Amino acid sequence: MDANHVVKKWSSSNEKISTVQAALRLLLVAVFLGSLLMWIMAPTNTFKQSWLPSIQAKLNSTYFEPKQGARLLIYTLPILLVAAMGCFYLHMGKKLKNDKMARYCRNPRFASWKKPVLIKGPLGIVSRVELAFLIMFIALLSWTFATYISNYFAKINPNSAAEQGEKVWQSKLDSAALTLGLVGNICLAFLFFPVTRGSSLLPLFGLTSENSIKYHIWLGNITMTLFTAHGICFFIYWAVTNELSQMLKWDKTGVSNLAGEVALVTGLAMWLTTIPRIRRKLFELFFYTHYLYIIFMIFCILHVGISFCGMMLPNVYLFVVDRYLRFLQSQRNVRLLSARVLPCETLELNLGKSLGLSYNPLGIMFINVPSISKLQWHPFSITSSSTLEPNKISIVIKSEGSWTKKLYQMLSSPSSLDRLEVSVEGPYAPASKDFLRYDTLVMVSGGSGITPFISIIRELIYMSTMLNYKAPKVILICAFKNSSELTMLDLILPISGTPSDNSNLQLQIEAFVTREKEPKIDNIKPIKAIKFKPHAKDEPLSSILGPKHWLWLGMIIASSFVIFLILLGIITRYYIYPIDHNTNKIFSTTWRSVINVLVMCICIVMTASAAVFWNKRQNDIETSQVQNMVGTTGTPSSYDLELENHPRQSLSQATNVHYGRRPDLRRMLLEYNGSSTNVFASGPKRLRQEVATICSSGLADNLHFESISFSW
Repeated sequence: MDANHVVKKWSSSNEKISTVQAALRLLLVAVFLGSLLMWIMAPTNTFKQSWLPSIQAKLNSTYFEPKQGARLLIYTLPILLVAAMGCFYLHMGKKLKNDKMARYCRNPRFASWKKPVLIKGPLGIVSRVELAFLIMFIALLSWTFATYISNYFAKINPNSAAEQGEKVWQSKLDSAALTLGLVGNICLAFLFFPVTRGSSLLPLFGLTSENSIKYHIWLGNITMTLFTAHGICFFIYWAVTNELSQMLKWDKTGVSNLAGEVALVTGLAMWLTTIPRIRRKLFELFFYTHYLYIIFMIFCILHVGISFCGMMLPNVYLFVVDRYLRFLQSQRNVRLLSARVLPCETLELNLGKSLGLSYNPLGIMFINVPSISKLQWHPFSITSSSTLEPNKISIVIKSEGSWTKKLYQMLSSPSSLDRLEVSVEGPYAPASKDFLRYDTLVMVSGGSGITPFISIIRELIYMSTMLNYKAPKVILICAFKNSSELTMLDLILPISGTPSDNSNLQLQIEAFVTREKEPKIDNIKPIKAIKFKPHAKDEPLSSILGPKHWLWLGMIIASSFVIFLILLGIITRYYIYPIDHNTNKIFSTTWRSVINVLVMCICIVMTASAAVFWNKRQNDIETSQVQNMVGTTGTPSSYDLELENHPRQSLSQATNVHYGRRPDLRRMLLEYNGSSTNVFASGPKRLRQEVATICSSGLADNLHFESISFSW
């Protein structure tokens, strides 16, 4: 009777949480649609002549400059409100995750919208929903440009041009140049959202930081195209009107042309290094040049003034919050427990983690090894499962670039290291286990592309073994160049000391060795196991904001912005207003912008630091308790490194190795007749395109495609 009472109480609690979540979802949608309406109306005369003046009149006070206050209310507040409430929504979602699993996982809603429609074009692999949003975004840019141009050109005639000492076409060129800058600001307002790795906005839209990089690339190309055209048009305009001196103009209370030119030059430097050939061959040039984004954004703000930055402020604000939290996490040395050195120039690093850190499969994390480079951070797929391996987190590193080759040489040398200093940012993983929706999982990989799939298999091993969950059938199709790379299959099962029985999981592995016609096992070196001796100051990896990460992040966003508004109101009332009286003609626009940026950064640093400090105290208490338990009961099994140098028998029985040929993906994929099959593709671009083409061909409606690219 007591057990039934507990179950009913737990079910009732979940129903209440679901109700609150549904209400939050409606509120988020309403705020988002309202914000979208304001973006659509922004270039119209109705907005500029009626709505905006009315809002400015109501906000006219000694505490906020009317133009800045109106833009903060229209553009900044709604997005930050969605971001903060989204954090609370995701926090409640974590509580319901286990309860919803059985009901949610078998409902592949809107799956057809994820099918690729563009595959081999310059945009890469694009799904239907991505194409739909891209078209809507281009429509917004086109609408904004056309409306602004139409309104500006309607005011230009021979008389108005003559009053300015210009010809009609010169006045129109001036208006067109201004319009290009205004439209570019819309792109700039979205530019940082995809690279804000810990943002709540990405999971709210079902996105991950890894999959969103291509949106950042799209937005960056459009932004720089518009801003370059904006600059060129003004240069031409100044040349034909004999006003080239305007290039050096830095007005005290207006637009600063020189600041805009500095921003444009830094933007062009970043843009040029993103050319695929330059990025591949000169990655370090691309990497270091991208730090110019700081100068780019500062001078963009100085160019137009903070009053007109309300549109771009939300994505910059959330990026600064995320970037500062990442900075704080990167200052910690993470405990490196062990490594496995594979003969195919591949490494597996096993790092300690706190019990409170949980993540879903298909995650990544960024690694820094100061002994190689103090500035370079590199992302790698996480291969461990936080449920199967609660005390450690693993990544696999393939020796391909200069940084990874140096790391491999350090660990594969005869004189092994006792300790390697490592810092980590992350992990960053999907908010849900969407792959559980399907009856069958087909995972196609090439080379090191197998690494993201290891975490899925380990997670399914845990669910099928420990939870008796009926997991999807798993087919792994992997292609390798030579026999030595087959040792990567040994990484599928975790090291001993953790549950590794995969008998309850329907696993089939089809491995293809493309450049060898027969096995060459004799030449393969054994796997080398390394056990490290961590320093006392090395910490287990933990979430920078603890287990209640989303809750703390929402509080940081909300509280820092409220404090920002309070401090801004005080500074305006007692420092700026007595000088300027809201005229925008006396107080320096540049100095006003600098004050705003400094106050914003101070508020973010204060609130984020306080949250991190509090959570660090809690984490230190947990770590101390674990260490005390270790001292009395012995070393935890997950730290017990009895590493195996051969595939387990159950895994060997599930593996078929084919030599001297490539997989016939078309035949293999079309023969899977499950009611719903999710097809993952990870590895070279051509392989992903081939799989996408098959899944979108219409020959099999049950195939749902998902591409995993190493965009970072």
